[in-house]
Amino acid sequence: MIIISLIGLAGNAVVLWLLVFRMRRNAFSVYILNLAGADFLFLCWQIILALKTLIYYFHYASIGVLPSDVVVFTFAYITGLSLLSAISTERCLSVLWPIWYRCHRPTHMSAVLCALIWTVCLLLSILEGNYCGFLFRNRDQDWCQAFDFLIVGWLIFLFVLLSGSNLALVTRLLCGSQRVQLTRLYVTVLLTVLVFLLCGLPWGILRFLLLWIKNGLDVYSFPLSLVLCVLSCVNSSANPIIYFFVGSFRHQRRKRKQTLMLVLQRALQDFPDGAEHGGSLPQKTVEMLGSSLPS
Repeated sequence: MIIISLIGLAGNAVVLWLLVFRMRRNAFSVYILNLAGADFLFLCWQIILALKTLIYYFHYASIGVLPSDVVVFTFAYITGLSLLSAISTERCLSVLWPIWYRCHRPTHMSAVLCALIWTVCLLLSILEGNYCGFLFRNRDQDWCQAFDFLIVGWLIFLFVLLSGSNLALVTRLLCGSQRVQLTRLYVTVLLTVLVFLLCGLPWGILRFLLLWIKNGLDVYSFPLSLVLCVLSCVNSSANPIIYFFVGSFRHQRRKRKQTLMLVLQRALQDFPDGAEHGGSLPQKTVEMLGSSLPS
């Protein structure tokens, strides 16, 4: 867990640095920036909890998992899932209704939505931690169950939204009367969602459903939960690898030096590779040129 988390911290730190200081942000890069921040926070606490576990087992020191760690874990996890669902939903809208999306989308919707997601997830995590006794030891059983139901319902809603939007996106890519061309941004979003479904979702099911039903058993006391924690580290660490893999895969201009900034820019590009720098002209331009030629 420590090794994987350190690799993920380095990758997410590079993504944060590039998007904050080196690149001009657009609608989807704002989501990627906030998702990297949520993954960075999640991996930091994974390292802290892993170190506490090592100290406890090898030196028998009284350093265990603090209740506040559960609150931070909850906050980072549901924030990452919310941001990933927002990315998938907006990408789906831009494909299914492109004209409506370009004409009616507010300019700063990505930044406003990300700020709203951070605020709502933080509020839910603090309220659950307060009434479930994780923060101030004043447990209220009724309110604790109410916020548990609320968070589980929110997670189920996000999972349905994430699955539905990506299913519609894949269907539009493969079927339909007017197929859209595959871009690197499509691949980036689909791979990120696929890794989350395989590695990140099982830990959420265990944390918010199985352990809650078993009245809050220690999440780090079972081999299964340890395996799922390792998978959750893989999920948060894999996103930067996906960005740089998609951005560098089959790049046509091999003679040009590939910096990390250029690779990340290509991973987030929303046009086919053939339309990039010397590629083929868009279809609309070809039709306009053809109509101007004499018959």
